[in-house]
Amino acid sequence: MNFKQNLTVLFWLYRQKAKADGKAPIYARITIDGKYTEISTGKKVNPASWDLDTKQVTGSGLEVKLANQKLAQLQTDVERIFNGLQTQFREVTPAMVKNVYLGKPAIEQPKLAKPAAKNEQTVLEVLDEFIAKFEKRVERENVSYETLKHWRSTKKKVAGFIKYHFDREDIHFSSLPDTFADDLYDYLTLHVAKPLAEVTARKEVKWVRQIVKIGVKKKYIPSNPMEGFKCSGGDVEVIPLEFWQVEKIQQKQFSVDRISEVRDAFIFQCFTGFAYQDIYDLSPENVVLVGTKKERWLVKHRGKTEVGEMVPILPIVDQLISKYQDHPYCIANRKLIPVNSNYRYNVYLKDIAQLCEIRDVSGSIRRLDTHDARHFFADMMLNNGVPLEDVSKMLGHRSIRTTMRYCRVRKSRISESVATLRDKLFDPCGSLRATT
Repeated sequence: MNFKQNLTVLFWLYRQKAKADGKAPIYARITIDGKYTEISTGKKVNPASWDLDTKQVTGSGLEVKLANQKLAQLQTDVERIFNGLQTQFREVTPAMVKNVYLGKPAIEQPKLAKPAAKNEQTVLEVLDEFIAKFEKRVERENVSYETLKHWRSTKKKVAGFIKYHFDREDIHFSSLPDTFADDLYDYLTLHVAKPLAEVTARKEVKWVRQIVKIGVKKKYIPSNPMEGFKCSGGDVEVIPLEFWQVEKIQQKQFSVDRISEVRDAFIFQCFTGFAYQDIYDLSPENVVLVGTKKERWLVKHRGKTEVGEMVPILPIVDQLISKYQDHPYCIANRKLIPVNSNYRYNVYLKDIAQLCEIRDVSGSIRRLDTHDARHFFADMMLNNGVPLEDVSKMLGHRSIRTTMRYCRVRKSRISESVATLRDKLFDPCGSLRATT
């Protein structure tokens, strides 16, 4: 005989997953006797339109009406599924309700683990091997130490996921389910103490997919179960800083030396296009004389892609190099400029954005980070007639397709292009010019 169970459905706004347009997805939390699971409703709203008390979207218009109808329908469907399952099972779990709602069997049959092949390694064993090889490459300065830290962090996340999802310390490749990528993504965005943003979680899945590929190469599994997972979250448009904003940052006087040094490093990035890890590694040896005119260039291999990047030294960059040539840190570590750790760098950049009142299109203080400088450099070069191929080389990209993400057509350029066309097609009175 079935015992009484209590079902509740709570709608909540997942603010951490807000997109560039400011809208955040609405999730439904299905709770049965203290246990819960969560489902995306497929609806997104501006946080200002979300009523915390009624758990509904406020306002008027068709979009609001459809969103609230969706929530009401989901609540009805979940309650109907729950009542139906209670007639079939002695105990109904939130996972069972979710499965049926998503069109799956209430109780999914677990994939039978295949016996491990002779000498088959586990996922974490292969990760350890990969990281050990990466450490040697770092020692030889072929790759970046920052990337090594990322791999170590990824291993911790994978270990936590295996413990959480499989209740094991490790798992063989032959036991990986077809849903491995989706399960890992859900774990990283929903079930960890500090859930990752959607784009960040997809990047982590992409990194882990590289490790599973090794299992395929070693013939532990015939194919990669993570291959079909879409690791890109779509191209999010980054609005480059305006020139006057960068000038404002450059001219601001700070009373704290550390903030001034971070500001100078950021300006250095703005006019070289170098990523954080690359300016961190810059030494006097990276200053190279090029051509018959003996122009001073910065030349090095980019840590992330191992592709050569070369940039002529602009006057503002040359001034910064001279400014810090006698700095104690630069002398002791043979660096061109003093650079904080990535974490401290970004923390200080947020302070700089606040002190300089650098605002985004919505009028809010902009969340300034090191990559904004790289976008500014690309935008400045492309909108001043520097060919895409040249910008790609300066940025150290493997492919021009990557550089194209930095392309942004400004309204001023559209205005100039249309003005030329207007003068060609129309006379000063607005009449079409006679064709010859």
